[in-house]
Amino acid sequence: MDHGKTTLVQALTGTWASRHSEELRRGITIKLGYADTSIYKCPNCEEPHCYCVTKECPSCGGEAELQRTVSFVDAPGHEILMATMLSGAAVMDGAILVIAADEQCPQPQTREHLAAIEAVGLKNLVIVQNKIDLVSRENALKNYDEIRSFIKGSIAKDAPIIPVSAQQIVNIDLLLQGMQKYLPTPTRESNLPPRMHIIRSFDVNKPGTAIDDMVGGVIGGSIIQGRFEMGDEIDIKPGLPTRQKNRLRMRELVTEITSLHVGGTAVDEAIPGGLAGVGTMLDPSLTKSDGLVGSLVGKPGTLPPVLEELRLDYELFKNVVGSRTREKVAKIAKGEKLLLNVGTAKTMGDVTDVKKSEMETKLSIPVCAEPGDRVAISRRIGGRWRLIGVGTMSG
Repeated sequence: MDHGKTTLVQALTGTWASRHSEELRRGITIKLGYADTSIYKCPNCEEPHCYCVTKECPSCGGEAELQRTVSFVDAPGHEILMATMLSGAAVMDGAILVIAADEQCPQPQTREHLAAIEAVGLKNLVIVQNKIDLVSRENALKNYDEIRSFIKGSIAKDAPIIPVSAQQIVNIDLLLQGMQKYLPTPTRESNLPPRMHIIRSFDVNKPGTAIDDMVGGVIGGSIIQGRFEMGDEIDIKPGLPTRQKNRLRMRELVTEITSLHVGGTAVDEAIPGGLAGVGTMLDPSLTKSDGLVGSLVGKPGTLPPVLEELRLDYELFKNVVGSRTREKVAKIAKGEKLLLNVGTAKTMGDVTDVKKSEMETKLSIPVCAEPGDRVAISRRIGGRWRLIGVGTMSG
């Protein structure tokens, strides 16, 4: 994660998850980060100055009214971490694409981020032209034109470009206004069987904790439908990887919800929207170090099947995403090994059959998925995984 993006999230939230502090000091986030913020609107001020992230309006000192609370999932900016970035994009309702004003646009990672947005089907997008305090007006306008040229003809062609200085807290109110207008809260299917994508999992017990004081493993993610309540019995699929006769098998996990946290607040019920932390009765050794990332959570008997093979209708991009040389994407070949992102899961797929727009793959790690799910397809090029296309699971 670049420093500019970190500063922008801090400007919008005022905080950053402490578990990422060491990664921030190293200058790059290798896992997904997340934070929450509330958007307020002052009834006494004109737009966009009426928008803020505190109850007290910074413009007039009056009391601002809560509009909504949003969660940020920060995906790594570096191009070599494409698979992790795709996992984060899979649970987003909208995206803020951050582009530095002091660099030529597009950078390879910017191409990959936009391709990821298209691959997972995100349609709501705001572009932030950050670090405008580091360039002259002329160079800022030149960079703006580069951004506009870059997004021409893409899914982002109509997205607003908002100039911001996160370091100097310039135009944050304008960005909040843009988020309210262009990143609406989607309609949620709260009456369907509950389902959640796991994007992080933890052992929250500190070293040396007495056995009687230990708590079960914690899973974090985004609820996409339904609602979870305290005490619910839940399935986690595909679950725990195990080896049987030199083959990788997945063992479904069944546990009980012991705590629910949304936006840092303990709740008795969690519904779609934002990010949720779910305490369980699982042995914390199963959830430590993101051991359950990629699994789905749901009520027993409601989750899709665990699949060892995938059939895809796919479409390849014209050029390899992220490559500085912009080389053409070669056809997929039988026997080729591809990296596949299905929701928040990532797995290797050996191509067993391929046609012009259809293919079948045998997976190295089974996934829990169903027809209609989108799949991002990456190929190893020059020692790095590059996004080359997108597919949809067929029956």
